[in-house]
Amino acid sequence: MNKPTFMLVDGMALLFRAFYATAVTGQFMVNSKGLPTNAVYGFVKHFFTAVSSFNPSHVAVCWDMGSKTFRTELYDGYKANRGEPPVELIPQFNLVKEMVDAFDVPSIGLEGFEADDCIGTIARQSSVDANVMILTGDQDILQLIDDHISVILLKKGYGNYLVHTRDTFFEEKGILPAQMIDLKALMGDPSDNYPGVKGIGEKTALKLLKEYENVAGIVANLDRLSNAHRLKIEQDLEMLHLSRQLAEIKCDVPIACTLDQAAYRVNREKVLEKFVDMEFKGLHKFLQSEKEYA
Repeated sequence: MNKPTFMLVDGMALLFRAFYATAVTGQFMVNSKGLPTNAVYGFVKHFFTAVSSFNPSHVAVCWDMGSKTFRTELYDGYKANRGEPPVELIPQFNLVKEMVDAFDVPSIGLEGFEADDCIGTIARQSSVDANVMILTGDQDILQLIDDHISVILLKKGYGNYLVHTRDTFFEEKGILPAQMIDLKALMGDPSDNYPGVKGIGEKTALKLLKEYENVAGIVANLDRLSNAHRLKIEQDLEMLHLSRQLAEIKCDVPIACTLDQAAYRVNREKVLEKFVDMEFKGLHKFLQSEKEYA
């Protein structure tokens, strides 16, 4: 019997991508209530295009729930390089969740954790009974790939994707998906604002991981490294271990989403009513091929 297909959507990735695609030209699509809706409109297009392309039987959307998480508790500098979201985007955080509710799709998030952690937890829970696809623009998620979890990376525009499985990831990087955690621990992550080991870039990090498997293996074999590499790691050993904690997506967050809760069936009338409420035009065509409630 074929397993169901569960698509987990990184809601923040779709929303931010949609916002910035139109914000550069100032097209915020303000409605008659004075609310900007460009990000929500683009989110809907991304959402329905992906659902149409991959035809999942089950869908859920995961969200960040504020900037304070266990990672900011571990490291003050975590994501400290990021400014406040644009004022035109702030009201759209609630609007987009209203839209997802109209799709009868679960919205999942938990204070203290990132959307990635919710995605990781549900992906692991669900991969026993379903083939899981994660829709995101964030390469950090690639660490979750296994035999039953693939990642769909959004590319520029609508309907352009790079799908990664264990095999394609290995072909590209020469390491296993789980080793992405150790790769980021060594390299750091400028976008998340943690340094890893100063002076070690991707090429050196990949070489070390191919030889010693992970951070623990590298540290256990410091005496076998070149003097330059050993010195860099010894000087930043504490940050190396901290960076690995920051890089690892938690897969044991206290949340759950059953397949029954995530069964994907669209009530067209309900969604069209929400389109009218949001004053969206031109999106009804996305509903023509959607599965309807029995």
